[in-house]
Amino acid sequence: MHDDRTDPRPDLAIDTLAVHAGQEPDELTGAVAPPIYQTATFRQDGVGRPRRGYEYSRSQNPTRERFERAVAAREGGGEGIAFASGSAVTAALAELAGPDDEIVVGDDVYGGTFRYLERVRRSGAGVRTAYVDLAGGTDRLWEALSEHTRLVWLETPTNPLLKVVDIAAVAATAGERYGSGPRPFVVVDNTFATPVLQRPLDLGADVVFHSGTKYLAGHSDTVIGVAVTRDSALAERLRFLQNAAGAVPGPFDCFLALRGLRTLALRVERHCSNAHAVAEFLAGREDVEWLSYPGLADGLHAHPQAAAAASQMGARGGGMVSFVPAPRGGRSARARAESICESVRIFTLAESLGGGESLIELPAVMTHASVAGSPLEVPEALIRLSVGIEAADDLIADLREALDRA
Repeated sequence: MHDDRTDPRPDLAIDTLAVHAGQEPDELTGAVAPPIYQTATFRQDGVGRPRRGYEYSRSQNPTRERFERAVAAREGGGEGIAFASGSAVTAALAELAGPDDEIVVGDDVYGGTFRYLERVRRSGAGVRTAYVDLAGGTDRLWEALSEHTRLVWLETPTNPLLKVVDIAAVAATAGERYGSGPRPFVVVDNTFATPVLQRPLDLGADVVFHSGTKYLAGHSDTVIGVAVTRDSALAERLRFLQNAAGAVPGPFDCFLALRGLRTLALRVERHCSNAHAVAEFLAGREDVEWLSYPGLADGLHAHPQAAAAASQMGARGGGMVSFVPAPRGGRSARARAESICESVRIFTLAESLGGGESLIELPAVMTHASVAGSPLEVPEALIRLSVGIEAADDLIADLREALDRA
Protein backbone atom coordinates (compact mmCIF):
# COMPACT_ATOMS: atom_id res chain seq x y z
CA MET A 1 0.00 0.00 0.00
CA HIS A 2 1.52 3.35 1.07
CA ASP A 3 5.21 4.04 1.71
CA ASP A 4 5.77 4.01 5.50
CA ARG A 5 8.72 6.34 5.09
CA THR A 6 6.34 9.18 4.29
CA ASP A 7 4.62 8.99 7.69
CA PRO A 8 5.64 11.69 10.22
CA ARG A 9 7.46 10.69 13.38
CA PRO A 10 5.07 9.66 16.17
CA ASP A 11 6.85 11.90 18.68
CA LEU A 12 5.80 15.09 16.91
CA ALA A 13 3.43 17.53 18.62
CA ILE A 14 -0.28 17.21 17.89
CA ASP A 15 -0.17 20.57 16.09
CA THR A 16 2.44 19.22 13.66
CA LEU A 17 0.70 15.87 13.25
CA ALA A 18 -2.52 17.73 12.46
CA VAL A 19 -0.86 19.28 9.42
CA HIS A 20 1.25 16.36 8.18
CA ALA A 21 -0.08 12.94 9.28
CA GLY A 22 -1.89 11.33 6.36
CA GLN A 23 -1.29 14.49 4.31
CA GLU A 24 2.03 13.49 2.75
CA PRO A 25 2.58 14.71 -0.83
CA ASP A 26 1.24 12.37 -3.50
CA GLU A 27 3.67 9.52 -4.18
CA LEU A 28 3.20 9.70 -7.96
CA THR A 29 3.27 13.44 -8.70
CA GLY A 30 4.41 15.17 -5.53
CA ALA A 31 1.11 17.07 -5.31
CA VAL A 32 1.01 18.77 -1.90
CA ALA A 33 -2.77 18.35 -1.76
CA PRO A 34 -3.18 14.58 -2.22
CA PRO A 35 -5.62 13.54 -4.97
CA ILE A 36 -9.03 12.02 -4.29
CA TYR A 37 -9.22 8.46 -5.57
CA GLN A 38 -12.87 8.78 -6.56
CA THR A 39 -13.15 5.28 -7.96
CA ALA A 40 -15.20 2.19 -7.20
CA THR A 41 -12.74 -0.36 -8.60
CA PHE A 42 -9.13 -0.75 -9.77
CA ARG A 43 -7.57 -2.30 -12.86
CA GLN A 44 -5.57 -5.43 -11.99
CA ASP A 45 -2.20 -6.29 -13.50
CA GLY A 46 -3.33 -9.87 -14.05
CA VAL A 47 -5.85 -12.39 -12.83
CA GLY A 48 -5.70 -12.29 -9.04
CA ARG A 49 -2.86 -9.72 -9.18
CA PRO A 50 -4.23 -6.38 -7.93
CA ARG A 51 -1.81 -3.48 -8.21
CA ARG A 52 -0.43 -2.59 -4.77
CA GLY A 53 -3.28 -4.58 -3.21
CA TYR A 54 -6.11 -2.38 -4.51
CA GLU A 55 -9.12 -4.31 -5.77
CA TYR A 56 -12.37 -2.56 -4.84
CA SER A 57 -13.02 0.62 -2.89
CA ARG A 58 -15.21 -1.03 -0.27
CA SER A 59 -12.12 -3.04 0.72
CA GLN A 60 -9.31 -0.56 0.10
CA ASN A 61 -9.05 3.01 -1.11
CA PRO A 62 -5.94 5.24 -0.95
CA THR A 63 -7.87 8.31 0.21
CA ARG A 64 -9.55 6.37 3.00
CA GLU A 65 -6.20 4.91 4.04
CA ARG A 66 -4.78 8.41 4.38
CA PHE A 67 -7.66 9.40 6.66
CA GLU A 68 -7.21 6.25 8.74
CA ARG A 69 -3.46 6.86 9.11
CA ALA A 70 -4.06 10.50 9.99
CA VAL A 71 -6.44 9.78 12.87
CA ALA A 72 -4.31 6.90 14.16
CA ALA A 73 -1.28 9.19 14.29
CA ARG A 74 -3.22 11.81 16.22
CA GLU A 75 -4.37 9.16 18.71
CA GLY A 76 -0.77 8.17 19.36
CA GLY A 77 -0.36 5.21 17.03
CA GLY A 78 -2.10 2.00 16.07
CA GLU A 79 -4.38 1.26 13.16
CA GLY A 80 -7.32 3.35 12.03
CA ILE A 81 -10.45 1.80 10.56
CA ALA A 82 -12.90 4.23 8.95
CA PHE A 83 -16.66 3.80 8.65
CA ALA A 84 -19.54 5.63 7.03
CA SER A 85 -20.59 7.29 10.31
CA GLY A 86 -20.02 7.25 14.04
CA SER A 87 -23.08 5.01 14.34
CA ALA A 88 -21.49 2.55 11.90
CA VAL A 89 -18.45 2.40 14.20
CA THR A 90 -20.80 1.74 17.12
CA ALA A 91 -22.38 -1.14 15.21
CA ALA A 92 -19.01 -2.70 14.38
CA LEU A 93 -17.70 -2.41 17.94
CA ALA A 94 -20.92 -3.84 19.36
CA GLU A 95 -20.37 -6.91 17.17
CA LEU A 96 -17.42 -7.78 19.42
CA ALA A 97 -20.00 -8.94 21.98
CA GLY A 98 -22.05 -12.02 21.16
CA PRO A 99 -25.13 -13.76 22.60
CA ASP A 100 -25.03 -14.01 26.40
CA ASP A 101 -22.17 -11.50 26.54
CA GLU A 102 -22.58 -8.24 28.41
CA ILE A 103 -21.53 -4.66 27.73
CA VAL A 104 -21.01 -2.37 30.72
CA VAL A 105 -21.85 1.15 29.55
CA GLY A 106 -21.52 4.57 31.13
CA ASP A 107 -24.88 5.91 32.27
CA ASP A 108 -24.73 8.99 30.05
CA VAL A 109 -24.19 8.28 26.36
CA TYR A 110 -25.37 9.49 22.97
CA GLY A 111 -28.98 8.51 22.35
CA GLY A 112 -28.07 6.67 19.15
CA THR A 113 -25.62 4.47 21.07
CA PHE A 114 -28.32 3.56 23.59
CA ARG A 115 -30.79 2.89 20.78
CA TYR A 116 -28.42 0.55 18.95
CA LEU A 117 -27.32 -1.39 22.03
CA GLU A 118 -30.88 -1.82 23.30
CA ARG A 119 -32.97 -2.21 20.16
CA VAL A 120 -30.48 -4.04 17.93
CA ARG A 121 -27.86 -5.89 19.96
CA ARG A 122 -29.99 -6.69 23.02
CA SER A 123 -33.28 -7.47 21.29
CA GLY A 124 -31.80 -9.04 18.17
CA ALA A 125 -28.65 -10.76 19.37
CA GLY A 126 -29.14 -11.32 23.10
CA VAL A 127 -26.31 -9.01 24.17
CA ARG A 128 -27.04 -7.68 27.65
CA THR A 129 -26.20 -4.15 28.74
CA ALA A 130 -25.60 -2.70 32.19
CA TYR A 131 -25.49 1.07 32.68
CA VAL A 132 -23.16 2.33 35.40
CA ASP A 133 -22.11 5.77 36.65
CA LEU A 134 -18.44 5.56 35.66
CA ALA A 135 -17.77 9.18 36.63
CA GLY A 136 -18.43 8.47 40.31
CA GLY A 137 -15.38 6.25 40.85
CA THR A 138 -14.69 2.63 39.98
CA ASP A 139 -16.46 0.79 42.83
CA ARG A 140 -19.65 0.47 40.79
CA LEU A 141 -17.68 -0.69 37.78
CA TRP A 142 -16.00 -3.42 39.85
CA GLU A 143 -19.40 -4.65 41.01
CA ALA A 144 -20.85 -4.60 37.50
CA LEU A 145 -18.05 -6.60 35.87
CA SER A 146 -18.66 -10.31 35.51
CA GLU A 147 -17.44 -13.33 33.59
CA HIS A 148 -19.86 -12.37 30.84
CA THR A 149 -18.56 -8.81 30.38
CA ARG A 150 -17.07 -8.41 26.93
CA LEU A 151 -16.84 -4.62 26.61
CA VAL A 152 -16.62 -1.62 28.93
CA TRP A 153 -18.00 1.30 26.92
CA LEU A 154 -17.70 4.94 27.89
CA GLU A 155 -17.72 8.51 26.70
CA THR A 156 -15.74 11.27 28.34
CA PRO A 157 -16.85 13.99 28.49
CA THR A 158 -20.24 12.34 28.28
CA ASN A 159 -23.12 13.35 26.06
CA PRO A 160 -25.03 15.47 27.06
CA LEU A 161 -24.31 15.88 30.81
CA LEU A 162 -20.55 16.34 30.31
CA LYS A 163 -19.46 14.00 33.09
CA VAL A 164 -15.74 13.18 33.09
CA VAL A 165 -14.61 9.56 33.43
CA ASP A 166 -11.09 8.63 34.56
CA ILE A 167 -10.04 6.41 31.65
CA ALA A 168 -6.86 5.14 33.32
CA ALA A 169 -8.80 4.15 36.44
CA VAL A 170 -11.41 2.28 34.37
CA ALA A 171 -8.72 0.40 32.44
CA ALA A 172 -6.82 -0.43 35.64
CA THR A 173 -9.99 -1.66 37.35
CA ALA A 174 -10.82 -3.89 34.40
CA GLY A 175 -7.31 -5.33 34.54
CA GLU A 176 -7.34 -5.91 38.31
CA ARG A 177 -10.81 -7.48 38.27
CA TYR A 178 -9.72 -10.28 35.93
CA GLY A 179 -6.14 -10.78 37.09
CA SER A 180 -4.09 -12.78 34.61
CA GLY A 181 -7.15 -13.82 32.61
CA PRO A 182 -8.57 -12.04 29.56
CA ARG A 183 -10.33 -8.81 30.41
CA PRO A 184 -13.05 -6.91 28.57
CA PHE A 185 -12.09 -4.45 25.88
CA VAL A 186 -12.23 -0.86 27.11
CA VAL A 187 -13.91 1.23 24.40
CA VAL A 188 -13.77 5.03 24.59
CA ASP A 189 -15.80 7.44 22.49
CA ASN A 190 -13.41 10.39 22.19
CA THR A 191 -15.66 12.55 20.00
CA PHE A 192 -16.12 15.39 22.49
CA ALA A 193 -12.49 15.68 23.61
CA THR A 194 -10.66 14.85 20.36
CA PRO A 195 -7.03 13.62 20.45
CA VAL A 196 -5.97 17.25 20.93
CA LEU A 197 -7.22 17.10 24.54
CA GLN A 198 -6.86 13.41 25.43
CA ARG A 199 -5.51 10.16 24.02
CA PRO A 200 -7.41 7.23 25.53
CA LEU A 201 -5.03 4.59 24.15
CA ASP A 202 -2.21 6.15 26.17
CA LEU A 203 -4.42 5.82 29.27
CA GLY A 204 -5.08 2.09 28.84
CA ALA A 205 -8.08 1.93 26.50
CA ASP A 206 -8.14 -0.80 23.86
CA VAL A 207 -10.17 1.08 21.26
CA VAL A 208 -10.88 4.75 20.75
CA PHE A 209 -13.47 5.96 18.29
CA HIS A 210 -14.97 9.15 16.92
CA SER A 211 -17.95 10.42 15.10
CA GLY A 212 -15.57 12.12 12.71
CA THR A 213 -18.51 14.17 11.48
CA LYS A 214 -17.94 16.40 14.48
CA TYR A 215 -14.60 17.97 15.49
CA LEU A 216 -12.30 15.86 13.31
CA ALA A 217 -13.88 16.94 10.01
CA GLY A 218 -14.97 20.17 11.65
CA HIS A 219 -17.07 21.82 8.94
CA SER A 220 -20.51 20.18 9.23
CA ASP A 221 -20.28 19.04 5.61
CA THR A 222 -19.66 15.30 5.82
CA VAL A 223 -20.66 12.24 7.83
CA ILE A 224 -17.87 9.81 8.80
CA GLY A 225 -16.64 7.63 11.67
CA VAL A 226 -13.34 6.06 12.66
CA ALA A 227 -11.92 3.67 15.27
CA VAL A 228 -8.27 3.31 16.31
CA THR A 229 -6.62 0.41 18.16
CA ARG A 230 -3.08 -0.80 18.84
CA ASP A 231 -4.28 -4.41 19.17
CA SER A 232 -3.48 -6.01 15.79
CA ALA A 233 -5.95 -8.88 16.24
CA LEU A 234 -8.71 -6.44 17.14
CA ALA A 235 -7.81 -4.25 14.16
CA GLU A 236 -8.02 -7.27 11.89
CA ARG A 237 -11.49 -8.10 13.23
CA LEU A 238 -12.69 -4.52 12.75
CA ARG A 239 -11.32 -4.44 9.20
CA PHE A 240 -13.20 -7.65 8.46
CA LEU A 241 -16.41 -6.08 9.76
CA GLN A 242 -15.69 -2.89 7.82
CA ASN A 243 -15.41 -4.83 4.57
CA ALA A 244 -18.09 -7.44 5.24
CA ALA A 245 -20.76 -5.00 6.38
CA GLY A 246 -19.72 -2.43 3.83
CA ALA A 247 -20.49 0.69 5.87
CA VAL A 248 -17.48 2.57 4.54
CA PRO A 249 -17.06 6.28 3.83
CA GLY A 250 -16.68 7.39 0.23
CA PRO A 251 -13.39 8.87 -0.98
CA PHE A 252 -14.75 12.41 -1.07
CA ASP A 253 -15.96 12.15 2.54
CA CYS A 254 -12.47 11.04 3.52
CA PHE A 255 -10.96 13.93 1.60
CA LEU A 256 -13.21 16.43 3.40
CA ALA A 257 -12.32 14.91 6.78
CA LEU A 258 -8.62 14.98 5.93
CA ARG A 259 -8.88 18.64 4.98
CA GLY A 260 -10.59 19.38 8.27
CA LEU A 261 -7.94 17.54 10.28
CA ARG A 262 -5.27 20.00 9.20
CA THR A 263 -6.79 22.72 11.37
CA LEU A 264 -7.99 20.50 14.22
CA ALA A 265 -5.52 21.75 16.84
CA LEU A 266 -6.22 25.40 16.02
CA ARG A 267 -9.98 24.92 15.99
CA VAL A 268 -10.05 23.00 19.28
CA GLU A 269 -8.07 25.78 20.97
CA ARG A 270 -10.69 28.33 19.88
CA HIS A 271 -13.62 26.04 20.74
CA CYS A 272 -12.22 25.63 24.24
CA SER A 273 -11.51 29.30 24.91
CA ASN A 274 -14.96 30.31 23.65
CA ALA A 275 -16.73 27.57 25.61
CA HIS A 276 -14.93 28.58 28.80
CA ALA A 277 -16.02 32.20 28.30
CA VAL A 278 -19.62 31.13 27.65
CA ALA A 279 -19.60 28.85 30.71
CA GLU A 280 -18.30 31.64 32.94
CA PHE A 281 -21.02 33.94 31.63
CA LEU A 282 -23.73 31.36 32.35
CA ALA A 283 -22.25 30.67 35.79
CA GLY A 284 -22.82 34.32 36.66
CA ARG A 285 -26.52 34.26 35.76
CA GLU A 286 -29.01 33.88 38.60
CA ASP A 287 -31.54 32.36 36.19
CA VAL A 288 -29.32 29.34 35.40
CA GLU A 289 -30.27 26.47 37.68
CA TRP A 290 -27.64 23.91 36.64
CA LEU A 291 -24.51 24.17 34.54
CA SER A 292 -21.93 21.64 33.40
CA TYR A 293 -18.56 22.54 31.89
CA PRO A 294 -15.46 20.43 32.74
CA GLY A 295 -13.25 23.51 32.75
CA LEU A 296 -15.05 25.22 35.65
CA ALA A 297 -13.12 24.45 38.82
CA ASP A 298 -14.55 27.08 41.19
CA GLY A 299 -17.81 28.68 42.19
CA LEU A 300 -21.40 27.57 42.51
CA HIS A 301 -21.28 25.65 39.23
CA ALA A 302 -17.83 24.08 39.65
CA HIS A 303 -17.67 20.80 37.78
CA PRO A 304 -17.58 17.79 40.17
CA GLN A 305 -14.82 16.16 38.11
CA ALA A 306 -12.89 19.32 37.31
CA ALA A 307 -9.69 17.89 38.78
CA ALA A 308 -9.99 14.72 36.69
CA ALA A 309 -10.69 16.83 33.63
CA ALA A 310 -7.62 18.97 34.25
CA SER A 311 -5.46 15.87 34.69
CA GLN A 312 -6.84 13.98 31.71
CA MET A 313 -7.62 16.78 29.27
CA GLY A 314 -5.09 19.41 30.25
CA ALA A 315 -6.13 22.91 31.22
CA ARG A 316 -8.92 23.04 28.63
CA GLY A 317 -12.47 21.88 29.23
CA GLY A 318 -13.59 21.23 25.66
CA GLY A 319 -16.05 22.99 23.41
CA MET A 320 -19.36 21.72 24.83
CA VAL A 321 -21.49 23.38 27.52
CA SER A 322 -24.76 22.10 29.01
CA PHE A 323 -27.15 23.98 31.26
CA VAL A 324 -30.71 24.10 32.60
CA PRO A 325 -32.43 27.50 32.93
CA ALA A 326 -34.30 28.20 36.16
CA PRO A 327 -38.06 28.80 36.12
CA ARG A 328 -38.83 32.51 36.02
CA GLY A 329 -41.83 34.83 35.82
CA GLY A 330 -44.32 32.00 35.83
CA ARG A 331 -42.57 30.18 33.01
CA SER A 332 -41.29 26.65 33.58
CA ALA A 333 -37.68 25.68 32.95
CA ARG A 334 -38.81 23.68 29.90
CA ALA A 335 -40.73 26.59 28.42
CA ARG A 336 -37.75 28.88 28.94
CA ALA A 337 -35.39 26.31 27.42
CA GLU A 338 -37.50 26.09 24.27
CA SER A 339 -37.70 29.87 24.08
CA ILE A 340 -33.91 30.20 24.39
CA CYS A 341 -33.30 27.58 21.69
CA GLU A 342 -35.74 29.26 19.31
CA SER A 343 -34.77 32.89 19.87
CA VAL A 344 -30.97 32.83 19.55
CA ARG A 345 -29.69 34.40 16.35
CA ILE A 346 -26.02 33.38 16.14
CA PHE A 347 -26.36 29.92 17.65
CA THR A 348 -28.17 27.61 15.21
CA LEU A 349 -30.89 25.27 16.47
CA ALA A 350 -29.62 21.95 15.11
CA GLU A 351 -28.31 18.56 16.10
CA SER A 352 -24.62 17.60 15.78
CA LEU A 353 -21.62 19.52 17.10
CA GLY A 354 -17.98 20.35 16.50
CA GLY A 355 -18.36 22.56 13.43
CA GLY A 356 -17.11 26.10 13.14
CA GLU A 357 -20.60 27.44 13.79
CA SER A 358 -22.19 27.40 17.24
CA LEU A 359 -25.17 25.07 17.69
CA ILE A 360 -27.88 24.84 20.34
CA GLU A 361 -30.31 21.99 21.00
CA LEU A 362 -32.75 20.45 23.47
CA PRO A 363 -31.43 16.86 23.83
CA ALA A 364 -34.60 15.47 25.44
CA VAL A 365 -36.50 15.81 22.18
CA MET A 366 -33.60 15.87 19.73
CA THR A 367 -30.37 13.85 20.02
CA HIS A 368 -31.54 11.92 23.11
CA ALA A 369 -35.21 11.33 22.39
CA SER A 370 -34.46 7.58 22.26
CA VAL A 371 -33.57 7.47 25.99
CA ALA A 372 -36.93 8.91 27.09
CA GLY A 373 -38.49 6.76 29.80
CA SER A 374 -35.23 4.90 30.47
CA PRO A 375 -32.76 5.26 33.36
CA LEU A 376 -30.65 7.38 30.99
CA GLU A 377 -33.43 9.93 30.40
CA VAL A 378 -32.06 13.48 30.34
CA PRO A 379 -33.67 16.52 31.99
CA GLU A 380 -36.45 17.93 29.82
CA ALA A 381 -35.11 21.49 30.11
CA LEU A 382 -31.47 20.65 29.45
CA ILE A 383 -29.84 22.79 26.76
CA ARG A 384 -26.66 21.58 25.04
CA LEU A 385 -24.35 24.07 23.36
CA SER A 386 -21.67 23.28 20.81
CA VAL A 387 -19.63 26.46 21.08
CA GLY A 388 -18.08 27.41 17.76
CA ILE A 389 -15.22 29.61 16.68
CA GLU A 390 -17.07 32.93 16.32
CA ALA A 391 -16.19 35.91 18.52
CA ALA A 392 -16.90 34.97 22.14
CA ASP A 393 -18.44 38.37 22.91
CA ASP A 394 -21.00 37.90 20.13
CA LEU A 395 -21.94 34.44 21.39
CA ILE A 396 -22.38 35.72 24.93
CA ALA A 397 -24.49 38.66 23.75
CA ASP A 398 -26.69 36.26 21.77
CA LEU A 399 -27.26 34.05 24.82
CA ARG A 400 -27.82 37.05 27.10
CA GLU A 401 -30.59 38.39 24.86
CA ALA A 402 -32.23 34.95 24.60
CA LEU A 403 -32.07 34.38 28.37
CA ASP A 404 -33.43 37.84 29.09
CA ARG A 405 -36.37 37.31 26.73
CA ALA A 406 -37.20 33.79 27.96
